[in-house]
Amino acid sequence: MTNLNDKKVMSESNIPLTASELGFLWAQYMNDTLDICVMNYFKNICEDKDILPLIENSLSIAKNDIRIISEIFAKENHQIPVGFTDEDVNINAPRLYSDSFILMYIQKVEILAMASVSMAIGLSARSDVSDFFRNLLISVSELHDKARKVMLSKGVYVRSPKIPVSNQINIVENQGFLIDFFGKHKRPLTAIEITHLFNNIQTNGMGKALMMAFAQVCKNEDVKQFLIKGKEIASKHMKKFGSILIDEDLPAPMGWDAHVTDSTIAPFSDKLMMFQTTYMIAVGIGNYGMAAGTCQRLDVSATFARLAAELALYAEDGANILIKHAWLEEPPKSVDRNKLANQSE
Repeated sequence: MTNLNDKKVMSESNIPLTASELGFLWAQYMNDTLDICVMNYFKNICEDKDILPLIENSLSIAKNDIRIISEIFAKENHQIPVGFTDEDVNINAPRLYSDSFILMYIQKVEILAMASVSMAIGLSARSDVSDFFRNLLISVSELHDKARKVMLSKGVYVRSPKIPVSNQINIVENQGFLIDFFGKHKRPLTAIEITHLFNNIQTNGMGKALMMAFAQVCKNEDVKQFLIKGKEIASKHMKKFGSILIDEDLPAPMGWDAHVTDSTIAPFSDKLMMFQTTYMIAVGIGNYGMAAGTCQRLDVSATFARLAAELALYAEDGANILIKHAWLEEPPKSVDRNKLANQSE
């Protein structure tokens, strides 16, 4: 006898994928193929026995994702993306990053994954897709927790600034909480504002180190100049956010630059390095947008909004390079109804 719940799942799986489900699955497939390339290289250079299991865990998650997404796409008769392959990685390239960088990279990437997968769960209606992302969230959160514990044990986990515990409730009484009208005294930063400043310094720190390393090893001159510009932008943003914290007598986290070696032999293709860079830019724009919307001190909010606009212009430069070299794989899109109408005439 067939269970009614089984019938429900079967019928749901026959419903066509929505644009949200298709988009999230496509993006996850692309990121997983990149992750396999990166982790295979990390696996080959990593010497720390505490970090190697994390790399293996990341590879296992990515390979399982690709298998499931490929099955879903096959059932939908949807073209499976190319993504990244063995041609995009040279696992025998010399060490470009320290083992500590690999550990911090895994932890940071899983934070980004948890955010994107959570959104995918919220916008996925079909049970098979929702279940896939729900199980993926469990996997990446567990990997993040393992990486966090290893970072703590090795003394490389950077905690956000501490603030005094409040023993009373305060009510905002005037607009001075939002803006310093007379330029004499800005109120202290809230915990949320400190969090956004701290997180964006760390994210820029990882991005700067990645771009600095990529610029050392990339082959195309336009890619090199793009990466050098990105490194300069990241450095400028880190200094701006750090100065806001320091002005409040709060510590700013250090960068990741010391974890990049002097190797000039590329472990990755220019295509992969450009994709990862533009992905980090997109993450940065999203982080700045969230910060601008939730920081209540208007000078801080305006800083995030202004720098987000700068990142958007830089992102356009990256997209143009991807298009120029035929590296930009087109995501699923809707049909052009006007074009179809004109063809029928």
